[in-house]
Amino acid sequence: MPDNDDLIDVLLTQHAQIEEQFVLVAGSTSDARRDAFDDLVRLLAAHETAEEEVVHPLSRGLAAAGGDAMVEDRLLEERQAKEMLTALVDGGVDAEGFDAGLLVLRDAVLVHARHEERYEFPHLRASVPADRLRTLAGVLRAAEAAAPTRPHAGTETAKANLLAGPPLAVIDRVRDAVRRASD
Repeated sequence: MPDNDDLIDVLLTQHAQIEEQFVLVAGSTSDARRDAFDDLVRLLAAHETAEEEVVHPLSRGLAAAGGDAMVEDRLLEERQAKEMLTALVDGGVDAEGFDAGLLVLRDAVLVHARHEERYEFPHLRASVPADRLRTLAGVLRAAEAAAPTRPHAGTETAKANLLAGPPLAVIDRVRDAVRRASD
């Protein structure tokens, strides 16, 4: 992504990548499906963690936009999506009902993304100076680099992510390495 992208540009690009990744998972079979799903899980986990640490705290301060209520709605959506994603991860791509669960998750994630794009992002763009939004794009990327690679429902606040996120990220990365080594 170009260095002049701002926070909202990065998030919109990621929303498109997430949507594309759902298509890849749905259209793949066997090992390719598992790999595509693993990529989707990592993408969603990092994206949501970074939003919870960077975007939503910033939005809370937008009194004119009903910041607190708007953020609480997004956090509820994120928690529900994490719970659905965890169930799919636990069952695996070969589990009965995976396809149906994937569709339900996709719909929930895309509705959540559209809510952010419609309600949260325009207020941020209108309220936060452009140079700060560009700086925050780098902050978002740093948060994603340190984020867990698996969903962890119950860590939907910046404080919870900052406290639990680093140890969970280490655990997730060790689990990922063990899984890759055993494949």
